[in-house]
Amino acid sequence: MNNHNSSKGFFWKIVITLTGLLVVVGFAYVLITINLSEKYVQERNQRLNADIAEHIIAEVKPYVGGLLDTTATDEIMGHMMAINPSIEVYILDADGVILNYVAPYKKVKLERVDLAPIQKFIASKGQQYIEGDDPRNPGKQKVFSAAGIVEDERTIAYIYVILASEEYESASEKVFNSYILKLGGRAMLLALLSALALGILAIWLITKNLDKIITTVKRFQAGEMSARIPVKEGGGINDLAIAFNEMADTIVGNIENLKSMENLRRELVGNVSHDLRTPLAVIHGYVETLMMKSDQLTIEERKKYLKITLESTHRLKKLVEELFELSKLEAKQVKPKKEPFFIQDLISDICQKFELVAQKKDITLTSATSPTRSMVYADVSLIERVLQNLVDNALKFTPKKGQIMLEIDNSDQYVEIKVSDNGPGIPKEQIPFLFDRYHIGDKRISLDNNNTGLGLAIVKKILEIHNVTIKLSSKLNKGTTFSFQLPQYESA
Repeated sequence: MNNHNSSKGFFWKIVITLTGLLVVVGFAYVLITINLSEKYVQERNQRLNADIAEHIIAEVKPYVGGLLDTTATDEIMGHMMAINPSIEVYILDADGVILNYVAPYKKVKLERVDLAPIQKFIASKGQQYIEGDDPRNPGKQKVFSAAGIVEDERTIAYIYVILASEEYESASEKVFNSYILKLGGRAMLLALLSALALGILAIWLITKNLDKIITTVKRFQAGEMSARIPVKEGGGINDLAIAFNEMADTIVGNIENLKSMENLRRELVGNVSHDLRTPLAVIHGYVETLMMKSDQLTIEERKKYLKITLESTHRLKKLVEELFELSKLEAKQVKPKKEPFFIQDLISDICQKFELVAQKKDITLTSATSPTRSMVYADVSLIERVLQNLVDNALKFTPKKGQIMLEIDNSDQYVEIKVSDNGPGIPKEQIPFLFDRYHIGDKRISLDNNNTGLGLAIVKKILEIHNVTIKLSSKLNKGTTFSFQLPQYESA
């Protein structure tokens, strides 16, 4: 119910906001309409009466022998005003000074009129909308008609006719404003109601699924991780639903990853606790024996106990180092420092390093490299660690008189490295888990035999940060082959 009320409240807020905007736009529309209509009426009046000043000059002949005939002008201009009471007639000298006029109530406040608009009007022959000074209202502009009085090809004066007198304009303005307000008010009301109806319909169409979205979000917030908003197609507010569904999927995925990481952490703590407990118990037991029975032990027994203690410390040290190494790899704190190097040289170094260990176990360790020296592009120290772990793993599982082979195959873009042995092989059901930490096959070799169970997990992580995948093929009683590819280096 709360979700429904909140969505309805949101709907009405939008409707009220839209109504307010429409009212503001409506008033602005009316004001603009009034202004443009007034300008239209004035311009039409000026166009229709543009030549009235010329007619006055033709009828009156205001100048006789270069002198102003005030009697004749007063009489004729008076008749014209009787015929058209909306006009005011002024006679100006060549500088714009008012010499004579016929205006209601003789109420003229200006002594002179700006000639620039008059000259512009005459030049355009009345075809432009131009406003000039109103002698009865200083600072106010009005439409006019004007013509020059020319003698001996020289303009000696001007007839200046205001086309809408103050009284006429006042009465006209009242009627005009009343008409425009009625017309504009009706138009605004009709437009407002139409736009409001269309706006409300559009808002309803956009927000009709809002209740559904809010309800689903609340369910997800309450812990229902499977809650999703049903969406048939995109567009409009459905895009919000799609984005929420994608976000929910991402959150659920991250939660699953966190759970998986938490399980791995618990498993790691349990395994580390067990693995650390074994060598520590051995060290503690033999050191305690050496202290309690120091007088009763022979020199050979002391050496034996010390040797076992030393081996346990070595194993403990190796376990801690590999745990630290694997943790850094999983946390992506290790960045490969790639450089070109010859892979044959690295394989030769690995074979020499493990030669004595292989001889002690009566295992043959050989390398088969192509005659062409191949240069690869990778982190040489990390690839050395991969090969060490693979060879070390092969030595643990290869029986006496067995063989371990390191091979190189070249292709156009890659160099493939293989580490093979003819040991007992790996059961098919265990292969998918072989690279998990602490997985040691079918437990043929105990953790107590200096095997941490982290070697292959480290191999996989190192190759992953090189964007390389390790492959495994194995057959029971025939042997196992690990292989991976490194990109060839091509010098510029």
